[in-house]
Amino acid sequence: MKRVKKLYPLLSLLPNRPKPLQIFMAVMFLYLLFTTFEIETFLGFRTRFVSVTSLLGNEDQQQQQHTHFSKASNFPSQGVFQGSVHRKALQGLQKVSTLSFMEALNDTTVEENMVSELHNAARHAWLEGKRLWEQVESVKETMDDVARFKAENLSDSCKNSISLSGSELKEKKGVMVMVLPCGLTLGSHVTVVGTPRWAHWEDDPKIAVVKEEEGKVMVSQFMMELQGLKSVDKEEPPRILHFNPRLKGDYSGRPVIEQNTCYRMQWGSALRCEGWKSRADEDTVDGQVKCEKWIRDDDSHTEEAKATWWLSRLIGRTKKVTIDWPYPFVEGRLFVLTVSAGMEGYHVSVDGRHVTSFPYRTGFSLEDATGLSIKGDVYVHSIFAASLPSSHPSFAPQMHLELLPQWKVPPLLHVNVELFIGILSAGNHFAERMAVRKSWMQHKLIKSSNVVARFFVALHGRKDLNVEIKKETDYFGDIIIVPYMDHYDLVVLKTIAITEYGIRSVAAKYIMKCDDDTFVRIDSIISEARKVGSGRSLYLGNMNYHHRPLRSGKWAVTYEEWSEEEYPTYANGPGYIISADIARFIVSNFEKHRLKLFKMEDVSMGMWVEQFNSSRPVEYVHSFKFCQFGCIEDYFTAHYQSPRQMTCMWDKLQQKGQPLCCNMR
Repeated sequence: MKRVKKLYPLLSLLPNRPKPLQIFMAVMFLYLLFTTFEIETFLGFRTRFVSVTSLLGNEDQQQQQHTHFSKASNFPSQGVFQGSVHRKALQGLQKVSTLSFMEALNDTTVEENMVSELHNAARHAWLEGKRLWEQVESVKETMDDVARFKAENLSDSCKNSISLSGSELKEKKGVMVMVLPCGLTLGSHVTVVGTPRWAHWEDDPKIAVVKEEEGKVMVSQFMMELQGLKSVDKEEPPRILHFNPRLKGDYSGRPVIEQNTCYRMQWGSALRCEGWKSRADEDTVDGQVKCEKWIRDDDSHTEEAKATWWLSRLIGRTKKVTIDWPYPFVEGRLFVLTVSAGMEGYHVSVDGRHVTSFPYRTGFSLEDATGLSIKGDVYVHSIFAASLPSSHPSFAPQMHLELLPQWKVPPLLHVNVELFIGILSAGNHFAERMAVRKSWMQHKLIKSSNVVARFFVALHGRKDLNVEIKKETDYFGDIIIVPYMDHYDLVVLKTIAITEYGIRSVAAKYIMKCDDDTFVRIDSIISEARKVGSGRSLYLGNMNYHHRPLRSGKWAVTYEEWSEEEYPTYANGPGYIISADIARFIVSNFEKHRLKLFKMEDVSMGMWVEQFNSSRPVEYVHSFKFCQFGCIEDYFTAHYQSPRQMTCMWDKLQQKGQPLCCNMR
């Protein structure tokens, strides 16, 4: 009654109209008052929810806030897809993952066999991530701060030329490295003066298998590589140019020069120069042939040489006098090698003679080449790099990010969505994220919010990059920061964060995980998922059956890490889909400290689905069209696609209406 009396002064302000109208206006006023108060309360909670202190602080507080969030936003408590037709735009979804990692990783009741080096690495990465994120939060968005960060990074390290003697080169584990702090630019050139070492007996199985009748082979070879910055710990840096002269030890039995690139730990197709000049109809690089001719011991015995000789006799032409050059590298003899950056590719000359040219491949830019490494059977006397750029690569994000409104994430028009796509990305992959935004994230299903896509990014070791990531997050609104220090073996944590976000923040029916170099045909993968009946558990992707762990080599898995002889059936990591019930199972078990972690995230997913399948049947759907390597005709997803390939594939899909691959790397 007191509340009603308080309304009398308000009602008296209304004009002298019939009583029913006054009552109607009073009710409308109460409704507006109530909805305004509710919105302010919701937004106030949202501000508190994204606080990094609550994200990385007290775990009980996080749990209470999470419960509050679920109720306030009317999300189904179990994340069940309900096909809501609610069209009110949801703004301000959290930008930092709210999954409680520290509680799960620090729990003392976890079984001893589940505590591993991976758990210890995760704890360390999470604590380091807390420190890094606090640094980012402390940065004020003012022009003075921007100027200060530029001043810290735009030092005098960008020199026009760099010269090092062999003794000054930093050598670690047999690899000599010259740092090119600002990368290369058009016209830059690097000169190496060295001497190939004499051949030695080699019994490495990878080399000795060339001649099975002999236990050993004579080998003399070295590798010179232009490398970029590695994305995360334990991931090898990209090889922008791999130059490998093989004086002895190649499987052909003759001296060759092999060149290649390695993008995201995946080698491209090699260019081999074996002493034959490139064909006249083959593409050139800035007018230079890819491979020059040198003297071969079988020149006079080839069918090509015999045909040329008979043709000359038949026509009666005088044989043109040519100058034959030997293979450019000789054991124990000094050489001067120069690599220069042209408009279309790299050009290599030895002792003043052009030897080979290697065209630029998609996915790389000259600015990415921030280091030169040399290893193998060579003694380096000196290195000289000149015509280098003057700008620092720390602000390379500005070269890739297009801060235009059309690339911002669209507002969520549905409380529930049919498909949520979590895209794994590394902090410094600005170009990759921008390419995804400009290509398949422009699909009409994403624009209408029936499908939602978000990048999941961990923190980088460099403070300036983390600041740039936060700026990118604030502008585009499509990045979820998982606040731990990025690590190659901890990708599995991002996958868990994807499942949690997919069921709790957007309540999706299906959750997909892919990489930022994966092109996704959204309409096709949704059609595949819909073929499985509603209410059935789904695991869709390019399945691996009866795969065995490698026990030696770079990808070795110890028996402590994986004791069984086979992995469970699992879908390849570049792109797979699970149903929401499997995602809820994963998150629930993680929060209850029952989820086993393994460093290979795709195998981990297979392990979790197998565990879920023991209590409820799962529909395993296999398709080669979820491409593990590269692109195939009529693909669902294509992996290892560079930024330029991404936009090219999208253009073909839009213009021709067909899923066509673009040029191979």
